[in-house]
Amino acid sequence: MPAYAFEALTTDGQTEKGLLEADTARAARALLRSRGLVPLAVEPASAGEPDGTRMGGRNWWSRRAFNAGQLAVWTRQMAGLVGSGLPLERALGALADESERPEQQRLLATLRAEVNAGSTFARALQMHPREFSVVYTAVVAAGEQSGGLALVLDNLATDLEAREALKAKLLGASLYPAIVSVIALVIVLFLMTYVVPQVASVFAGGKRSLPTLTVVMLAASDALRQWGWLVALLLIPAGVALGLLRRQSGPRRTMDAAWLRLPLVGRLARGYNAARFAATLAMLTGAGVPILKALQTAADTLHNTALRAHAQDALVLVREGSPLASALASCQQFPGLLALFARLGEQTGQLPAMLQRAADQLGQDVQRRAMALATLLEPLLIVVMGAVVMLIVLAVLMPIIQLNQLVH
Repeated sequence: MPAYAFEALTTDGQTEKGLLEADTARAARALLRSRGLVPLAVEPASAGEPDGTRMGGRNWWSRRAFNAGQLAVWTRQMAGLVGSGLPLERALGALADESERPEQQRLLATLRAEVNAGSTFARALQMHPREFSVVYTAVVAAGEQSGGLALVLDNLATDLEAREALKAKLLGASLYPAIVSVIALVIVLFLMTYVVPQVASVFAGGKRSLPTLTVVMLAASDALRQWGWLVALLLIPAGVALGLLRRQSGPRRTMDAAWLRLPLVGRLARGYNAARFAATLAMLTGAGVPILKALQTAADTLHNTALRAHAQDALVLVREGSPLASALASCQQFPGLLALFARLGEQTGQLPAMLQRAADQLGQDVQRRAMALATLLEPLLIVVMGAVVMLIVLAVLMPIIQLNQLVH
């Protein structure tokens, strides 16, 4: 039965909004009148539409119903309800009733209406690509076909939680260096644009030559005050141009390949993408998705286009009859650990388990390297900041010391 979002007036003149199920919009209005409400607006429920305003069937300005953490929690709840034997439509209805956010209520009501209308759960999810990724819907479809939807949803929740945990640890490792860098930049700009010019005004009328360091610092300060605003303005079109350039497949692939060749960050990027690729491939193959479709879907989840191209090359080799391990080994950008575990999985007949083990080890290696890099950057940034501040202070003090020596 379709779901409708309504806005109606109560007997005391208050506005009430909510969701209800009815065969048609006319039946929904009749149901509202039977409750003593005066219907103002009745629209088909659609996720993320707070007031029923739509643009070509999609609301481009609304926020998503689920963030990554909420999607993991909801998936775990769905797995528990479905695993306990509750019908799918009743599980969706129960979670819709328990949800506190209107966006989630609308989304779940829409999913329930589509399932009640005869659609499969995966097909209902595919109608909301903004909320559910291709990997998510593919795994759910495989779970429905195999009859193990509850287990598949549980594995999906575990994968989402693992990805969020890895992202959180990488963010935590990079947060402190980023904060130190911003603070250092603000301090240096303040010294160069305010403190150093004060020194210049003090010694402007002097006939004695200033120390070389002071002259250089005064020139840098003058250039920063005169042209700094222009550089800041030029950064905006440069960023826009870079963003437009990255939309082109050729330049973006070149930039992504160059990023992978960077000494420290490139290795982290390879490890992170390889861990994500292996985890996705393990989940899809474990759910019963054919290997070619699983490879294609896992490749599409890679944000780095250079690595995505290598994954698609591996897909071509597998389609031509090569083993998965040999195809992955031919891709030099992927860590050798991935091909090693794929080979062990093919030899033992436990490919999903071995791919998941490879994903776990690659994720742990990325975390370890990120923490080591952050530990190295923290004192390095402090030393660099201290050196820059020391040079500025010396440039300010050297003329004063020189003048003091002349007085004595």
